[in-house]
This record gives sequence, C-alpha cells and structure tokens, in this order.
Amino acid sequence: MPLYWHRRDLRVSDNCGLERAAAFDEPIVPVFVLDPTVLEHASPVRVACLCEALEALRARYRDRGSDLLVVRGEASAVLPELAADHGVETVVWADDYGGLARDRDRAVTAALEDAGVACEPVHDAIHHEPGSITPNQGEFYSVFSYFWKKWRDREKHAPVDGPTEDDLADPNGEPIPSPSALGFDEPESTPPTVTPTAARRRLESFCDANIYRYADERDVPSAGATSRLSIHLKWGTVGVRTVYDATDAAAERASDDDDRKSVAAFQRQLAWREFYVHVLAFNPETVTENFSGYENEIPWRNDPDELAAWKAGETGFPIVDAGMRQLRREGWIHNRVRMLVAAFLTKDLLIDWRKGYAHFRRLLADHDTASDVGGWQWAASTGTDAQPYFRVFNPSKQGREYDPDATYVREYVPELEDASADDIHGWHDLDPADRSSIAPSYPAPIVDHGDRREAAIAAFERARGDDD
Repeated sequence: MPLYWHRRDLRVSDNCGLERAAAFDEPIVPVFVLDPTVLEHASPVRVACLCEALEALRARYRDRGSDLLVVRGEASAVLPELAADHGVETVVWADDYGGLARDRDRAVTAALEDAGVACEPVHDAIHHEPGSITPNQGEFYSVFSYFWKKWRDREKHAPVDGPTEDDLADPNGEPIPSPSALGFDEPESTPPTVTPTAARRRLESFCDANIYRYADERDVPSAGATSRLSIHLKWGTVGVRTVYDATDAAAERASDDDDRKSVAAFQRQLAWREFYVHVLAFNPETVTENFSGYENEIPWRNDPDELAAWKAGETGFPIVDAGMRQLRREGWIHNRVRMLVAAFLTKDLLIDWRKGYAHFRRLLADHDTASDVGGWQWAASTGTDAQPYFRVFNPSKQGREYDPDATYVREYVPELEDASADDIHGWHDLDPADRSSIAPSYPAPIVDHGDRREAAIAAFERARGDDD
C-alpha cells in the first residue's frame, strides 16, 4: 500500500504524485503533515490559506469515498509511524526545490529508509525540473531570455487524471486544526478563496477574456488584467499543466495575432516563475545572500523610521503607499507595484532587500520563496538578470504612466480620494500649504527622490569598487 504525502500540491486532479501512487494498484493513503519546522517559517495569512485549502482537499477525497489524514509533528518522525500503522511499503511525494524543503526531505528519506520504507519523489510543481534546461556550460541559466527560448520550445506535458475511488484507501482522518489551534493569530488581510474550485473558476475566467488584454494592460494595476493565479500556483490548488493547457487553448481561440501575442506574454510570466525555481535550486543560499557579489558590502542605510513608513504605506509617494496598503488589505500586490515598492525600499531608502523580503514573506498570501527572492534581488540589483543599479524607478513617473487617472491610488489611499490625478502624481512638487489643503492627513514625501537616486547610485558604485 502506498502513502501519498501532500505538501504544496493541495489538489487531486493533475497531480503527478498521485498518478504515480495510483500506479502501484493498491489503495493510496493520502496525508498532510503539519510540521513544526515548516510552520516556524509560516505566517497568519498563509496558515489561514493552508487550512482552507486542506479542508477543500479533504472534501475532494471524501467525495471519492476516502479521507485525508492531517497529522502534526516532525515529518521525519510521523511518516515512518504512519507507514507502520497502515502497512505502507512506499511513500510518494512531489519534489520541492527550496533549501528548507530539501533539508526536510533528506531527513524524511533517511528515516523512511531506516524503517524499510521506499521513497519515490516525483516531479510535479513546474514543467521542467531544475537541471533540465541548461546552458552549454554550467548547471543553470542566469539570464532569463536564454532560459525563455528553451522553455518556450520545450514540450509541455498534458494534465494528468486524478485518482478514482478504487485508487484510494479510506483512512479515518481527524479534524483539521484551526490556525488559532496552531498558534497563529487572525491575519491582517482578507485573501481570496484558496480551493481547487476557486482556482478553476479563476483560470477559466482569465482565459476567456483577460488573457487577451494581458500584454497591453498587465502593468496597469487598476485594469484587472492579471490572472491572480499566483496564490493557486503557490498552494498547488491548480496544476501547472492545467494552467498551460488552458492558455494553449486560449491561443487556439485567439481571433488575431495580437491576441496570440498576448497569450504568449502571459506564458512568458509562467517561464519567469520556473526560471527563479531553477536559480534557487542551484543557489539555495540566495534566500539570505546576494546572488551577484560586490567587491565591497553595499552600504545600506537601514533607517528604522523610513522602514516603518514604508511598511505602513506612509511614505508620501502615493503609488508606493497604495501598494503597501493593498498588501495589508489583501495579502497580495499587483506585480508592477511589487517592483515599484521594492525598488523604492532598496534604492530611495537604501534599505536592505532582506528586510523587505521578510515583510513580504509575513504578509503575502502567495509568498513563494523562489519568486519572491528572485523579485527582491532583481529590484535591489543584486540578483540574477537584475535591474541595473543605475536604473532607479521614479515613483511619480511610474504612477503617471501606469495609473494615469490615479484610480488605483484612490482605491487604497482614501486620504487622496478627492485629490486630482495631477496633484496625486505631483505630490512631491506641491508646497506644504497645498498639501495640507488637499489632503491634510496624508504625509509629505519622506525623502527627495532626486537626491536619493544619486545617493543610491553612488552607494552601489562604491560597493562595486568603481571609486577605487
């Protein structure tokens, strides 16, 4: 009898691990382990999402006459015990490529093998596993455009069928603990529903309409043209093959070349997600260390008051503050604004990207280590294929370009709801009396962007050794 260990694949359909477990032709025992070592790195919003997704997964199994075992304890301890209790000879799971996950899986593998239980890790979370798309020399690509060309042309596997009732055992599952029972407070934000049904509806809706607007409007935060699938890919409430298959079908339905190019633009973002997984798999230290080394240490200012203003959405730069408040409200930020707030923290405020990453990790419902580390190091000019250090986003210009009517800003910064778009985007140029008249409760800019831009460039040049 096989045991299937769910982790970041909280679904029964299009699950390569479950497909492999079903091949043993014996009833599968499904299990999820609430591992305290993993939960140490969790946050209230993510645990709330996890519990919701587990309840939905259990319902799917019960619809098939089975159940999901949810147990608490170190995975390396409880999985051998479960194997012994249920007469399990093989434990199957889907690979995870982060450093913490790999450490856990090595410990689990050793414990199971000591108990005489076979282990079968399966590739599932991305289309092409790390090490399968490589340059002529080296283990991974550090430039996305080269990775993209190979990823784009590499065959993508079709979605796989879910298990039938005959494939599954009927274990007696205990109630799933609540977030509070696991020691977590109520989250600050209200994230979207995280279930396979919600994922399917989101994917179908996106591929019916917005995918054809994606290329032109994905950078406009008020347009609603993005997929919002990141949270479902993070928790595995939808499979990557299902997503790609739906986008391919959308390309076939496209009415013209512009629509097809828009679908390709979205698929390119799926490739970015995998690119960062490949980078992290070969460089697990980049969670805490710069990917691109500098001759000298970057002289981060790390001003605590400025960091606090950034976290609170009180910097006096409206597009930045809107993004940070969206994060607190929804546990999610529009991708263009994610780049803007990260660039503002690391360049205008010259605060270490790791402090921003830690804040995102706590508040993002869709936090994914590979994508978030990759994105933060890109913005900080320390990562692979990163934004050059001398290109510093001007937040006011970015607001004018991507939120010209200030629709997004007004939604998340109510102090400015009666201000004109010109005043919002020109907030840094207004004199104090005008600011006080327009929005007395909204702060003045905490820094001068022009001055801080020059200071950031000089700081990075010193770190590079350019002034030696």
